[in-house]
Amino acid sequence: IVHLAPYGEEDMVVARRDELPIAQMIDASGRVVPSGGDFAGLYVKDADPQIIADLDARSLLFRAEDYEHAYPHCWRCRTPLLYYPRKDFYIHTSQIRKDLQDSNEPVAWQPPTIKQGRFGDWLANNVDWSLSRDRYWGTPLPVWRCELEHLTCVGSFAELSKLSGRDLANLDPHRPSVDEVLFDCPQCGRNATRVTSVIDAWFDSGAMPFAQWHYPFENKDVFEQRFPAQFISEAIDQTRGWFYSLLAIATLVRGRSSYESVVCLGHIVDADGRKMSKSLGNAIDPWTIIEAVGADALRWYLITGGTPWAARRVSVQIIQESLRKYQLTLWNTYSFWVTYAALERFDPTAEHVPLDQRDRLDRWILAELDDTVREVTTGLDGFDATRAGRRLDRFVDDLSNWYVRRSRRRFWKSSQEADTRTAFLTLWECLVTVAKLTAPFTPFIADEIYTNLTGPDPGAPKSVHLADWPEADGIRANDELRTSMTTVRRLVALGRAARTDAEVRVRQPLSRALLVVPSAEASSLSGLEDLVKDELNVKEVEIAGGLEELVSYSIKPNFRVLGPRFGARVKEVAAALSKEDARAVVGALEQEGSAVIELDGERVALVPDDLDVRIEGRAGFSLAREGAYGVALDLDLTPELLAEGAAREVVRAVQELRKSSGLVVEDRIELWVLAPDEGATSALETHRDLVAAEVLATSIHWNEKGPADAFEAEVNLDTKVVRVALLRAVRPS
Repeated sequence: IVHLAPYGEEDMVVARRDELPIAQMIDASGRVVPSGGDFAGLYVKDADPQIIADLDARSLLFRAEDYEHAYPHCWRCRTPLLYYPRKDFYIHTSQIRKDLQDSNEPVAWQPPTIKQGRFGDWLANNVDWSLSRDRYWGTPLPVWRCELEHLTCVGSFAELSKLSGRDLANLDPHRPSVDEVLFDCPQCGRNATRVTSVIDAWFDSGAMPFAQWHYPFENKDVFEQRFPAQFISEAIDQTRGWFYSLLAIATLVRGRSSYESVVCLGHIVDADGRKMSKSLGNAIDPWTIIEAVGADALRWYLITGGTPWAARRVSVQIIQESLRKYQLTLWNTYSFWVTYAALERFDPTAEHVPLDQRDRLDRWILAELDDTVREVTTGLDGFDATRAGRRLDRFVDDLSNWYVRRSRRRFWKSSQEADTRTAFLTLWECLVTVAKLTAPFTPFIADEIYTNLTGPDPGAPKSVHLADWPEADGIRANDELRTSMTTVRRLVALGRAARTDAEVRVRQPLSRALLVVPSAEASSLSGLEDLVKDELNVKEVEIAGGLEELVSYSIKPNFRVLGPRFGARVKEVAAALSKEDARAVVGALEQEGSAVIELDGERVALVPDDLDVRIEGRAGFSLAREGAYGVALDLDLTPELLAEGAAREVVRAVQELRKSSGLVVEDRIELWVLAPDEGATSALETHRDLVAAEVLATSIHWNEKGPADAFEAEVNLDTKVVRVALLRAVRPS
């Protein structure tokens, strides 16, 4: 039994194929027409049960059952919709299906899968474009119909003026004005009036490349220069909307696509991944986010928070985290430079230091900057803004958390004033270039940083958005140094992990660190040992021959795995393993994937899952390892090391007290240190020069309580408590 009605898409396809007549029993309001007998005037869903009851009463019902299937709903009010057959105006796009596919071929899509996937499938299954809409507002369909149903499509104001015999140059081409224009049908001479339909709004959008220049009536030269667009971007659902209408109209008019590159964007969803909707109450006003964290933070997150075509979860909290990681890091680095450059009265326009005369740390960060410029430029040129932004993010992290931190002492005026100026100049160059690179992502903070940093240069553009884009000229490139610094930072990270495992405070100096690196990289550490020493707070670093010098191995059978395999013989396996060299077994597992043991004259291969391998560091050391890299910290704490560690804890406490007391960076202080016993005082006094230099103390009063108006704090040194107090030192008149 096959039932066909003109209210299903597949039904209409079959009806049109077989040229079946259409009986229209439903009106435009969804009610049964007057010829519908007892059901006339009923809403379709209300009529359904009555029709079933009538069929049953007349013994015509074969079977009635509920059947669930997908059906369209109104996107605004969720009302179920009814497919409705009616005569409309169409563009016969199915006739140019091959042309549409050819137009799509040279277009660069991001992601590339959309080209032959979602969009390609849409073109391959193209149907005619329903052009007319029964609405009042919109672009009127320029078709006039006479009493004999002859149709006249009007192509211009001039043509309409000629047909109507009126000057319509100033006509408002919208309803109701355009509906008042009448003319005699060119075919039969009878009166022709405009049809009441307006055009699908997607046609307006797709005609944009032509309509914006009033082409072909005006601006032909300008149009030819601007067509096609190099780049467009919209949400991924526009494969059936704007992307398609642009392609279809341009193919019909010009025989090619109106765009060369497309970036498809994912949808914005809430923090839980749900589509934003007023009905769900989870929609976020963009201004709420902008007022909370700024437009730059929102832009940065949307661009770099994931691939452009992935859905983006948005909330104030999520964007605040993104703001903290990139923008605040950049701003704090910029503020650091401004603060200390002002103290030193540093003028970047008056300095020039050749690259080969700069510190290795300077040359490293400039090499990273060169690579960043290259990668950001490549990313943006390839419409991959996410890749570009993430490279910029990594550089800002390198700049702040490695270069500035490792160079901090250089920025405070020292006996080596040339080195201080070089550090200022290098950081200034990095910040100015970063401002240019981040301008497309975060235009406001970029302009603020750039205009302030380049203010002393009268020849500099007045805005970062007027400045030239930076170029990676390769002069600063130094891949060897970048690789060496990567090794150093890897070792530092391992050393910190080893210190954490041993629960030793960061400020507690240790005597030495043993480093393990691949033999090919050992020489690259030459000249960078001091960086490792300072970062790990150790007195010496030594290169060990290999991890075997730092660890011992023990191996035991994994009975849970070996039991089912060997049964009662598993004890023999354990006995055989106990006679093996654990280091040799582990080496075989790592290099060959298995280790062979002798079991009653039989060679048995064991894989990593068969064994429980335990690695222990040398006694008195804390070890952290990753692949071929390792760091072992000597945990032997001498009285001298403990004394220095205590002094560094005092320095930390005084620095925090300086901040909370409202002192500025350059303020000198008078310091009082009260220890609980003479031994603690003596230990701290041993490092009086260190304490004084770090906290800018002009004088230190040992074993004395500070005056009543001093700022005070306590320092916990294991079981002892040291009290410190400070006052701003009186400047000599």
